[in-house]
Amino acid sequence: MIRSEILRDIAPILRDHLVVCNIGLPSQELHMIDDQPTNFYMLGTMGLSSSIGLGVALAQDKTVISIDGDGSVLTNLGTLPTIANNVADNYILLIIDNGSYGSTGDQPTYAGKKTKLENVASACGCENVVTCDAKDTGKALQAAIDSKKMTVIVSKCESGNIKLPVITMDPVVIRDRFMKSVQA
Repeated sequence: MIRSEILRDIAPILRDHLVVCNIGLPSQELHMIDDQPTNFYMLGTMGLSSSIGLGVALAQDKTVISIDGDGSVLTNLGTLPTIANNVADNYILLIIDNGSYGSTGDQPTYAGKKTKLENVASACGCENVVTCDAKDTGKALQAAIDSKKMTVIVSKCESGNIKLPVITMDPVVIRDRFMKSVQA
C-alpha cells in the first residue's frame, strides 16, 4: 500500500475529528479523497503538522489527528519531545512512514534506512507509540481514538504517489472553515 491508499482507508474514521494534514501530496490526496471543513491542509511549512496539531489539541477538547510523513517529522525532530512533555490525551500523531520524501520525488529519508521513528518517539518520552503495517492503519487509528490517550502511530508503507492537482482552495478559506469546525 502507498500513502494515498492508507488515506482512502482511514477517511471514514477521520471524518468525525479535527485533522491537520502534512504539506504537499498528503494534503492534496486527503483533499481529493474526502474534503471536509474539519481538515486543515498544510500548503507550506514542512514539518509543522505535528506541532500545529498539538497546539490545536491543547487549546480545546475535540480529538485532533495530525497526519505527518517521515520526512517531515525528520525536519522537525523537536516536535517529538514537545509532544511527550505536553500530553494532550485528545491528540494523535499519525506518521505515514514510506521511507521517502514523497512530495519531492521519493528521495529516501533516513527513516527508510537506519532511523526508526517509533524508537525516536519512545526515546523522547512518548508513552503510547504504536507501529503498524499500512493495511492495519485504520485499526490502529481507531484503537488510539478509543483509548483517549495521546498516541503516536508509525504506519509503514511503500513509497509512491498518485497524480493529482494542487489544492486551489484559498488558504484563508481553509483556515476559516477549520477554525469554525474547532469552535463548533
